[in-house]
Amino acid sequence: MKRREFLGKVGGSLASVAAGGAVVTACGGNQSSTANEGAPAVQTQKKIRWRLASSFPRSLDTIFGAAEFMAERVKAMTDGNFDIRVYPGGELVPGLQVLDAVQNETVQLGQTCSYYYTGKNPALAFDTCVPFGMTARQQQAWLGEGGGGELMAEVFSDFGIRSFPSGNTGAQMGGWFKEELSGLDGLKGLKMRIPGLGGDVMSALGASVQVIAGGEIYPALERGAIDATEWVGPYDDEKLGFYKVAKNYYYPGWWEPGPSMSIYIGEKAWASLPTTYQEILKSAIHEAGLEMQRRYDARNPAALKRILGQGVTLRPFSEDLLSGALEASIQILEDHAAKDAGYKKIHDHWKAARADQFKFFSTAELAYAQFAYPRG
Repeated sequence: MKRREFLGKVGGSLASVAAGGAVVTACGGNQSSTANEGAPAVQTQKKIRWRLASSFPRSLDTIFGAAEFMAERVKAMTDGNFDIRVYPGGELVPGLQVLDAVQNETVQLGQTCSYYYTGKNPALAFDTCVPFGMTARQQQAWLGEGGGGELMAEVFSDFGIRSFPSGNTGAQMGGWFKEELSGLDGLKGLKMRIPGLGGDVMSALGASVQVIAGGEIYPALERGAIDATEWVGPYDDEKLGFYKVAKNYYYPGWWEPGPSMSIYIGEKAWASLPTTYQEILKSAIHEAGLEMQRRYDARNPAALKRILGQGVTLRPFSEDLLSGALEASIQILEDHAAKDAGYKKIHDHWKAARADQFKFFSTAELAYAQFAYPRG
C-alpha cells in the first residue's frame, strides 16, 4: 500500500472513530462503542515491545535522533502500545554488526548504512550511495519511485530483512586530515577511516583504509591510529570533536554525495505485526527521514561557522585527486558488474537513472546554484 493511500485510510478511520466515539480494545478482546456501530476501528491496542540497534552514537541527534523520533511517532500513533526501545551503537551490538543482529533476530529493528556490509554483498552499497553517485533528492527518487527500492529488496531478501530508506544527510564533507594533502600523491600511505566503495577507491589510490564505527573514530584519530577520517558534515563532525585533533577540513565528500540511511526490519518480526502497525511503522520511518534532512540543512551552516572559528582551514580537494578518484570509482563499479550478474543488474539500472538525473539537474538546479550561491 502506498503511504498516501495508508494516510488516507487511517486518517478516515481515525476521523470516524473520533466522530462515533468508538473505543478500540486489544485484539481478541471485547469491543465497546457508541451508537455508531458501523464506524471502522483502528486496531492499535496490541501490546508490542521491540528493540532497535543503531550503528550510531547517542550524541548524534541528527542520525540517532531520527531513530528516536521514529520510535516516538510509533508510540504516539498507537497510544503507547507499540514501544520501540532505541539503543546506540555498541550498547547492544557493535555498530558495524547491525545487519547481523537483525538477520539473527537479536533485535527486530536496525538503523544503519548498508554500505557498511559490502563484504557480504557489494551491491548493498547502492542502498546508501556510491562514489560520484546521486545527490540526496536523486537517490531518494531512485529508491522510492525509480525502481531502485525493488532491486534492493531482492538483495535484502537473502538476509531475511526488509530495508526502508530513513533519511539522508545530503552531500557530505570530505573529512578531517591532520596534514594538508599534496594532491593525489598525498593519499599514498595515508591511514584513513572510510567505509564502503569510497574506501575501495581510496585504497586504489594508495591510502591505507580502515572501517571504524562512529563512536570509536575520535580516539583513533587522537592517538594516531589513523591520519584522517571522513564522517558526515559540520554539525555531526563538531559533536564528535574532530576539529580538536585535525585542522584540515576538506570538501566535497565525493564518495557520499547523498547517502541514504536505512531502517532494517527482520522479515519474521515484520510478518508478526498487525497490518495497521506495519503501516504506522512505515509512515513513522518516512516522517523521521524527513526530520533528519531538515535537521541537517538547518544546523550545518552555523556549525561550519563555529568550526572555522576553532582554527580549522577549509580546503577543496585538488583537481587531480578528484579526477583520479572518478576514474578509479568507475573502474571499481565496472569490475564488480563484470563479475556478478546480480550486481550488474542493479548497477546498470542505477547508472541509467543517474544519467537521467544528472542531465535534468544540470539545467535549472545547476544554473541557479552557479549564479546565485557565489552572490549570496
